[in-house]
Amino acid sequence: MKKSVYFGVLTVASLAAGAAAAGTLDDVKARGKLNCGVTTGLVGFAAPDANGVWEGFDVALCRAVAAAVLGDGNSVEFVPTTGKTRFTALASGEIDMLARNTTWTFSRDVDLKFEFVGVNYYDGQGFMVPKELGVTSAKDLDGATVCIQTGTTTELNLADFFRANNISYEPVPIETNAEAQQQYLAGACDVYTTDASGLAATRATFEKPGDHILLPEIISKEPLAPLVRHGDSEWADVVRWTLNALISAEEYGITKANAEEMSKGSDNPEINRILGSEGTLGEMLGLDNAWAKRAIMVGGNYGEIFDANIGESTPIALSRGLNAQWTKGGLLYSPPFR
Repeated sequence: MKKSVYFGVLTVASLAAGAAAAGTLDDVKARGKLNCGVTTGLVGFAAPDANGVWEGFDVALCRAVAAAVLGDGNSVEFVPTTGKTRFTALASGEIDMLARNTTWTFSRDVDLKFEFVGVNYYDGQGFMVPKELGVTSAKDLDGATVCIQTGTTTELNLADFFRANNISYEPVPIETNAEAQQQYLAGACDVYTTDASGLAATRATFEKPGDHILLPEIISKEPLAPLVRHGDSEWADVVRWTLNALISAEEYGITKANAEEMSKGSDNPEINRILGSEGTLGEMLGLDNAWAKRAIMVGGNYGEIFDANIGESTPIALSRGLNAQWTKGGLLYSPPFR
């Protein structure tokens, strides 16, 4: 689900400047709870289960940060946000971080005064249509009605694509993924467009997923990234390096099951620094040396989190693709822990 670019720019920027004046790390420690902004519900990424417990790929990062800072991955208050409300919620201090399928763009980084701490999912915008429509390419969608979330980069990408291909469309504005799904299945729109990962997640919830296809075109770059407010570098470092720890853990074979044992020391200095048996990296972050070990032990390393929530063995059935480790042809890469 993508990403408000111009909505409330001045208001959001001014709120962010004020909220960042205080140290978020100290606030989270004092509160004993991390307030994490997520989507209103996208299965596989962030959604409550039958018991109301939030789970998913983005949720796992929130829990990892909570474990790193507070020692408990359950010390999280999940705050559902829409494409329009997410940035105001972060800027005002209602949430401490946003992990919500949000694209890293120039204007959000610079004009809205946010800091993206690293890409946790490389994505691109796609199109879903009913198989019975008989369409095999997005270029065949001339005159189609398109369900599209308001306040998102999706709107801009869609307009650019149709204009470049000299075809027309009729937008059907929606606010949330749940509304999009309802409208699309009811036939109020011919097409649903959003991040390809979001389309796969949505289709997986359908009664008959096979009746719907994802068209081959990917029309944009959508580097999805967690973000915090500008002006609070200490907190940004905590979230950034928690994400990096999960990525590096996969590269070095540190898992949820073996992290405790490996933290006793290994022949690999990088592993030792990550898990805290060597060096003082935790102290540099304002945390103890077991911060990364705790983060990894909540839901596992990046690969474990991916596979458990959105991987090929799940109903979402996403392949790693660009999100494979750099050693396996993907873009996933963490700076060194040293």
